[in-house]
Amino acid sequence: MQMAAPAHVLVLGMGYSGRHLAALLQAQGIACSGTVRDPVTAPDDGLTRYRLAEGVPVDEELRAAIRRADAIVCSVPPEDAGDPALRLLADALHGSPALRWVGYLSSTAVYADRDGGWVDEQARADADGDTALRRLRAEQQWRAFAQARGIASAVFRLPALYGRGRNALVQLAQGKARHVVRPGLVFNRLHVEDLAAAVLAAMQRAQGHALYLPADDAPAPPQDVLAHAALLSGLPLPAAQAWDDPAVPASLRRFYASNKRIDSRGTRAALQWQPRFATYRDGLADAWENGDGHR
Repeated sequence: MQMAAPAHVLVLGMGYSGRHLAALLQAQGIACSGTVRDPVTAPDDGLTRYRLAEGVPVDEELRAAIRRADAIVCSVPPEDAGDPALRLLADALHGSPALRWVGYLSSTAVYADRDGGWVDEQARADADGDTALRRLRAEQQWRAFAQARGIASAVFRLPALYGRGRNALVQLAQGKARHVVRPGLVFNRLHVEDLAAAVLAAMQRAQGHALYLPADDAPAPPQDVLAHAALLSGLPLPAAQAWDDPAVPASLRRFYASNKRIDSRGTRAALQWQPRFATYRDGLADAWENGDGHR
């Protein structure tokens, strides 16, 4: 059941996804601000940002924003001990009078390799690598915080994010694309604007402690996405590399080691949400029409 949208939202970690969420919320008439490590280096886009960094005292402006917020979304990358934003802001968050919902942006990296099989909301989060364990620890901390406060929460386990300004077209144009091939590998993606819409839908259905897996309709090999970007732009494909080539960075090899598809039907039904960009072709077409990949 759809409920009233929040009046004030605070985004902890206003990076790529946070900026798009803030833009959508403000377009809906919802006040939104966020935190960054250094507001001085942030883009001049009219969004209010507060400093949140290790070793820097939490100032009164950020504390006031926390007191106003009835919804908080965290997209800060986790550390070994869990979520650093929750740790740095624990006292202010526990005392926030208006807060009724928290959301945490996690990752489908918490699921181990499925050899191309499907994962949904009922699947066990069984990955045991450092990245997955950090994500799971942060998820658990936010859920425990919400339970202690008696408020609603949501965890969003996300596939690879892309959108205008961050996609294969941009990588090709900048000469940074990696044409890495692992036979049989597929994975889903999610356009950043579709992520923002899913988070807003979850805020409007704030109840219990939910788990969502928003994703597109086209789990596909990464080389297919790169080839489509090359076709759109006329830019050349870089030479192909095997995924286990020692020249491929270890972090990228770890990413390519997990082969799974995301079934988001449960999330779509629960949120009454559908991705606007159902496939990577839709998302790349939008990016190309808005100038990405042009030299």
